[in-house]
Amino acid sequence: MTIQTPTPFPAPRAPEQVSFDRQELGMILSLYGRMVAAGEWRDYGISCLREVAVFSVFRRTAEHPLYRIEKRPKLRGRQGMYAVIGMDGQILKRGHDLKTVLRGLEKKLIRAVD
Repeated sequence: MTIQTPTPFPAPRAPEQVSFDRQELGMILSLYGRMVAAGEWRDYGISCLREVAVFSVFRRTAEHPLYRIEKRPKLRGRQGMYAVIGMDGQILKRGHDLKTVLRGLEKKLIRAVD
């Protein structure tokens, strides 16, 4: 018969909620500022939930988000934890690198300026 003793240092707990870090927010807000200057976007909202952090972009204040930029750490090993989702719920771009994922929205900025 073996006696189990509790471990002196328990494993680190998973975070209560997922959020964007300073560098991620810097990249997102940089794109947001350029899109506002181009007159494409007007408002944003940030949600930090248990499994996902969402940066929602609005053309006008009281409507559905035009785009959602999501961070899902559980998908880190699969398709990538970052995704850009359109108004209709379709995933427009997914990947492991936020800068690469945001590049799809930057192309829309170039078209808006032209």
